[in-house]
Amino acid sequence: MRPTEIIKEVKQLQIAEKLAIVETIWDSIAEDNATLPMPEWQKAELDKRIATYRTDPGNLHPATEVHEQLRRDYK
Repeated sequence: MRPTEIIKEVKQLQIAEKLAIVETIWDSIAEDNATLPMPEWQKAELDKRIATYRTDPGNLHPATEVHEQLRRDYK
């Protein structure tokens, strides 16, 4: 079945049925995503961040502070 045909069928469904389909699709994406390889640059960045955290776990910033700083930097 083509995507356009699927969309046509979905439009005829009740909202609860549509939500059930969306949930199934998201679950499927999550399952597929678990098998995707992580780029080396991303792994290196995550390793660096976890090492920094392990060195000084108390040196964290509250999310509100981080958000305020981002807003200031990117206005």
